[in-house]
Amino acid sequence: MVSDFATLPPRRTPLYTEHLKLGAKMINFGGWKMPVFYSSILEEHQAVRQHVGIFDISHMGQIRVSGPSAVRWLNTLLTNDLQRLKTCDGQYTLLLNEQGGVLDDLIVYFRGNNDYFLVVNAAKIEEDFDWMQSRLLADVALSNLSDHFAALAVQGPASAELLRGFGDLPIRNKIQEFRIQGIPVLLARTGYTGEDGFELFYPAAAAAAVWNQLLVLGVPLGVKPCGLGARDTLRMEVCYPLNGADLSPLRTPLEAGLGFFVDLKKSEFVGRSTLLTQKEAGLKQRLVALKADGKSPPLRAHYAVFVGDAQVGELTSGTQSPSLGIGIGLGYVDTPFSNPGQKVEIDVRGRRFPATVEKKPLYKKGC
Repeated sequence: MVSDFATLPPRRTPLYTEHLKLGAKMINFGGWKMPVFYSSILEEHQAVRQHVGIFDISHMGQIRVSGPSAVRWLNTLLTNDLQRLKTCDGQYTLLLNEQGGVLDDLIVYFRGNNDYFLVVNAAKIEEDFDWMQSRLLADVALSNLSDHFAALAVQGPASAELLRGFGDLPIRNKIQEFRIQGIPVLLARTGYTGEDGFELFYPAAAAAAVWNQLLVLGVPLGVKPCGLGARDTLRMEVCYPLNGADLSPLRTPLEAGLGFFVDLKKSEFVGRSTLLTQKEAGLKQRLVALKADGKSPPLRAHYAVFVGDAQVGELTSGTQSPSLGIGIGLGYVDTPFSNPGQKVEIDVRGRRFPATVEKKPLYKKGC
């Protein structure tokens, strides 16, 4: 059952007081009190694109799955094929309902010896865990470790330089054990910004020690603490979908353009039959990237997309791109109008602004 965040007081990460010390503007997000920015979204966005930024992602959930049948069981729940993973590999995958809709998107890391470490979205921790618990096999152990971990995302072209002094670093989509000032860390070379970067998972009791150490060491590199605002503009520029906005239980991963992470050759996983039927019948809508053709108000979720007099879709995310200097968005549009180059209009409070369906990602390094 999903918690009603409107009636529950927001939770606080182990770094809450550190954010207040730095003067962060705090908002409620997914049931958590989180920083949206410290200095400004633009400054923090550019720090990640040009130098290095550090995000508190302790609101994300961590679930451990182990036991003799762990991989076989997980393969019946998740869309990607975990059999492909070698020790220390990470894999992006999705958890679906019976109708093929997305309950959550997550990363699974294989630690070796039938041991899997799952990182799930903050608003979905309890729902994911309960959903998995209801389908648990006798020889599979399932543990919600979310309260035991603090987590950081260190992102940007200088992120490797910041962390290299503590030891050898993993390659992309790998996870390894690491230490920062003697504190044990699970270090993964992953992220949500389109830049090189790392995600760190470590004991909650040491949350402030690692956070402050990295901020101090990163001063010569141009480090900035970064909030949810920059995280959103960064991910939208590279067209990474956001669960609860671009992904939902009413949309399948095929519609969302995530078919690469769905292995329909697997004999069984929840939602597979619906996806097979949908693939055979053809998609009615697709998630596309859109860019305004000129100056416009910032694009926002739920703005209607038109071709001529016909509404052909709706935005699910939108922002003013700091890197491109123009309005951008993601949205579902009718398949005949989903090809790059398609001209559309976006309705912004009763006024139409021209835009174009673009090839993903919208931002590329060096542009």
